[in-house]
Amino acid sequence: MKLRNLSVERRFRVAGLALVLPLLSAPASHAKDKKKDPEQIGKREIGRGVDFYSQEREAALGRELAREVELQSKILYDPVVGEYVNRLGQNLVNNSDARGPFVIKVLDSEEVNACALPGGFLFVNAGLILIAETEAELAAAMAHEIAHVAARHATRQATRADIMAYASLVLIFVGGVPGYAAREAAYLAAPIALAKFSRSFESEADLLGLQYVYKAGYDPTAFVDLFERIESLDQRKSNAIVRLVSTHPLTSSRSKAIQKNIRTILHPKPEYIVSTSEFERIKTRLRATYSRRHQQEQDWYRPTLKIRSVPHLR
Repeated sequence: MKLRNLSVERRFRVAGLALVLPLLSAPASHAKDKKKDPEQIGKREIGRGVDFYSQEREAALGRELAREVELQSKILYDPVVGEYVNRLGQNLVNNSDARGPFVIKVLDSEEVNACALPGGFLFVNAGLILIAETEAELAAAMAHEIAHVAARHATRQATRADIMAYASLVLIFVGGVPGYAAREAAYLAAPIALAKFSRSFESEADLLGLQYVYKAGYDPTAFVDLFERIESLDQRKSNAIVRLVSTHPLTSSRSKAIQKNIRTILHPKPEYIVSTSEFERIKTRLRATYSRRHQQEQDWYRPTLKIRSVPHLR
């Protein structure tokens, strides 16, 4: 009886592995070489792999998520800033592997961040524009986000989560202590495995975004400058467990990888765009906007004295 139970358990484990491993393993092909060739941008198949989401479903998901972002955040209604950021972003999109149109908006937030959603929706925080020292740095951050969309990272990550969930269903049929241990191991391994995939997606977005910036004519070293500045701002020290399950690679590792890619896959150009006078005007405009707002907030809370008129006594 004991031997038969072990045999059943073994069969279910093998069935689970047979389901998961072929789907999660990346097929080797010449596409890897094209991925590192900027001359192939727009002519290569980026985002290949197991994906349960069609282009239509991905676009619908992006629209739904974009509505949620706009409901929970505040759009910066400054036509000058919005038009500039949209024009900059569309130029990067035209020099990318993206297969569809993009909607690009600026969020009224001083937090340093940008958000790319499936289907071609990109939100750039005003804080990111303010921290960037050059237009090339802003372009680098936006190109990284555009790369996430071009490579369909959001839907591919969701697909992998679904696959892990399906595989864990097999373990339901394994009873007793061995089955419990197997389920516990699966629950622990799943987030770690998915975090590894997420780190690979971040690295791919760095690789692709670097090429998009380069093709658009910007100085690719701006990628390094931007990450080094973010690293200097981040004073938090993470422990080994945090690094293990982090969904982003360590900034220093990414910076080194970017520098290596600049040396090995990009051919130097005689000149690059570093910054523009328009970028400086946009930053000045944003600084003035937030300076006025902060001053108004201070004035609102500043106590005021009212002088009461005392009737004149005779």
